[in-house]
Amino acid sequence: MAAKLKILVVDDSAFMRLLITDLLSEDSQIEVIGTATNGLEAIDQVKELHPDVVLLDLNMAEYDGLYAVKGIMDERPTPILILSSVGNTDLQPIFEALKNGAVDYINKPDRNKSKMRELQKELIQKIKSASRAKPKKAVIKSKVKVVTPKTKRKSSSYDLIAIGASTGGPTAIERVICSLPRDFDIPIIVCQHMPATFIPQFVQRLGALTELEVVSATHGMEPTPGVVIFCPGHANLILVKGSDKAVVDFTDEVYQEYNNPSINAMMLSAAKVYGKKMVGVLLTGMGKDGVKGMMAIHKVGGKTIAQDKESSVIYGMPKAAYEAGAVDEVIDIKDIGNYLVNDL
Repeated sequence: MAAKLKILVVDDSAFMRLLITDLLSEDSQIEVIGTATNGLEAIDQVKELHPDVVLLDLNMAEYDGLYAVKGIMDERPTPILILSSVGNTDLQPIFEALKNGAVDYINKPDRNKSKMRELQKELIQKIKSASRAKPKKAVIKSKVKVVTPKTKRKSSSYDLIAIGASTGGPTAIERVICSLPRDFDIPIIVCQHMPATFIPQFVQRLGALTELEVVSATHGMEPTPGVVIFCPGHANLILVKGSDKAVVDFTDEVYQEYNNPSINAMMLSAAKVYGKKMVGVLLTGMGKDGVKGMMAIHKVGGKTIAQDKESSVIYGMPKAAYEAGAVDEVIDIKDIGNYLVNDL
């Protein structure tokens, strides 16, 4: 019999700690081995108990969740799943936690604590996914270093770069996009597994960090150089051939691997429109979304790139694409931006 996943629950509400413990204890594969009331206690408990996953609130008095993330990643890197109501009003603390090493996040119902039970299935699923992550101490740079091409290249032979990511993706995407220069000449479209309500703030955050323009996709929008288009998440984005250019459209078709937003929907449609003149990039994440899309790009002669195992928070989607024979290049996340600038 497999050992149970050991969970540390960190929340400053005694009621919430009890409720979460009860919800998790209903799963035979999970055991809550301890609790903490603030970030400082959380760090001490991680060093003493060695949990498999830390379930962490962000909004706590004295030593908050972000303090805990930084301390845990510094002292004993451990998969951290954020469970906090702060995301109902401001996602920036969540993005900071992810940047500092947290694996994933889930919104805690604001005010109505009775709705916690509705999250039970998703919470347990995300805990099990987070337990497979290989967290590392975050290296935070105050200033983004933009890649400089080795030589002034001619216009690229590619007309689109399609990027897909899931768990661990926000930080990975940030690293890739922020390494591209303002005169980068290939349009980019990004599909990140994320609730639709989260995406506008992520777009805003990324837009403030990069020299490129970052926008949420709208119907009829044309991919253009210098612009990073994000799938908005309310439906599955596809690219279709307009009168003379590719344009954004949406489909109600349901994709089994992941739905709204689907990486496969975006990549499969792009492969039909752009053929060998496109690049597919598949980053960290659980599951197999994007594998069919990468295979389609590969078959039409486009370029396919997967994040490597060592730099992936969860080596799920990139691994599946590689094992399917759909990947041309396997690259560390820190080098993908340089590759897109200098080697396409």
